[in-house]
Amino acid sequence: MKYEWKILKAKDFCYYITDGTHDSPKTKNEGHYLITSKHLSKYDIDFTTAKKISEEDYQNVIKRSNVEQWDILFSMIGTVGITYLERNKDINYACKNMGIFKFNGDKRKAYWLYYYLQSPKATEYISSHLRGTTQQYLPLSSLRDFPIIIPPVKTQEQIVSILSAIDSKIELNNKINKNLEEQAEAIFKSWFVDFEPFGGVMPDNIINIPLSNLCSVITKGTTPTTLGKKFTETGIHFIKAESILDNHSFDIGKFAHIDEQTNNILKRSIIQTGDILFTIAGTLGRFAIVDEHIIPANTNQAVAIIRVNNEVISPECLYSFFIGNWHNNYYRKRVQQAVQANLSLTTIKSLPITILNREDMKRYTQIITPLFKRMKTNEVENQRLSALRDALLPKLMNGEINLSKIKD
Repeated sequence: MKYEWKILKAKDFCYYITDGTHDSPKTKNEGHYLITSKHLSKYDIDFTTAKKISEEDYQNVIKRSNVEQWDILFSMIGTVGITYLERNKDINYACKNMGIFKFNGDKRKAYWLYYYLQSPKATEYISSHLRGTTQQYLPLSSLRDFPIIIPPVKTQEQIVSILSAIDSKIELNNKINKNLEEQAEAIFKSWFVDFEPFGGVMPDNIINIPLSNLCSVITKGTTPTTLGKKFTETGIHFIKAESILDNHSFDIGKFAHIDEQTNNILKRSIIQTGDILFTIAGTLGRFAIVDEHIIPANTNQAVAIIRVNNEVISPECLYSFFIGNWHNNYYRKRVQQAVQANLSLTTIKSLPITILNREDMKRYTQIITPLFKRMKTNEVENQRLSALRDALLPKLMNGEINLSKIKD
């Protein structure tokens, strides 16, 4: 049964719509964050690279860019259409060059627009109103004129209830994984920095070995188009740097695809279960460990494939060195600057890894491996839940699912 809906422009549905400040206030070592689209994701804001501004600038210079609970943030330039709903009450940031749908605390309206902006109809509108050639953007006028389909309030609440229940489980899994990662990092520090299992004293038999000596393969891929091959709609997963997230999971929605013939041509970079993928160009230093759920897969020259020699070390044990940020200072000092920052495979291979004796390494591996397995289980569940939500969303928005039997 189709809903009895009406259509409103966003400016008539929202309390107010702005695009954030265009000013560039002086940055400070402390104060309030100023975020842009590059810090935005669907479930989180990455503040690690965000600049800070003074209290004075926050309150006066860019006051119209301050964010409140139940505001929706929308990326208007570059990767257009990333949508984030601010659910938190205590907020310590403002936005620059980013769409802000403001609702004056109206949670129901905020949730409805948040999900509507992810619907196929919204995506179609965004695509047809993009401007720019070098870098695409959506004008503020198009944001304000965004046509929004509005069902009756009860229907809105039913649809939001279904979709938000899925998103809540995804967010819970993300929080659990963050906690597990922090545990793994603390365990790594205890063993390899503070040497707590050894009474706080570095063991005599500890040695440093180049990463390459622990691996059977360290390589990178090639972009198919350089070989005259095209990407396909479906087929073998092709992982780009943007497919690897800051939380060390994979965004399957950002995978490209290649056919089997192209995959065989690019056989050097065919990915295997247990490989550690590490971004070495553009956005440096993102990494993730591969499990069977994304195989078969391949990758390009912006991603290094680190494949351990299982007779020497386990994938999980080596992965813990990256989780423990063992690599950060070493790689940061050796970044090469060209058109874009990059790390050479020679640098990747030369990273010194501290190794304990076989028995101690075995004990350590037995401690940290269950943490990573649980994280992968949660990641796979999130992928399944995301696919379910994405399949339900357009059907719910189009009235293809009968909601009459859902109890209030």
